[in-house]
Amino acid sequence: MELKSQFKSIRSFIGAKDFEESSNFYKDLGFLETVLSTNMSVFKVDEKLSFYLQKAYVKDWVDNSMLFLEVDNLENYLTALKSKELTKKYFNVKLSEIVVNKWGKEFFLHDPSGVLWHIGSFY
Repeated sequence: MELKSQFKSIRSFIGAKDFEESSNFYKDLGFLETVLSTNMSVFKVDEKLSFYLQKAYVKDWVDNSMLFLEVDNLENYLTALKSKELTKKYFNVKLSEIVVNKWGKEFFLHDPSGVLWHIGSFY
């Protein structure tokens, strides 16, 4: 049996400085929260697109956490995010403009704790 034939999904664990604030932020992004315990939730779009949010904060870990989210239409997704005014609603949230690279385009979104999301599309 080939090992990769057993793969169903992959999920990252990320930390939160303020668990409730981060939880609200990810719900604003369109993820659905399933509370697993008082210290952890899973945020999903579907079974293959999800991650765990932990009520745990280690500055060096969170400051070096990065995730890449590929989207179909980068420009439309950035416009939709801007319309939510996340940088006004959440104190530490940062949202960049689109950067063009050799491999595709991306923009950057920092969550309330400092986790860096690369949101992009490939050529």
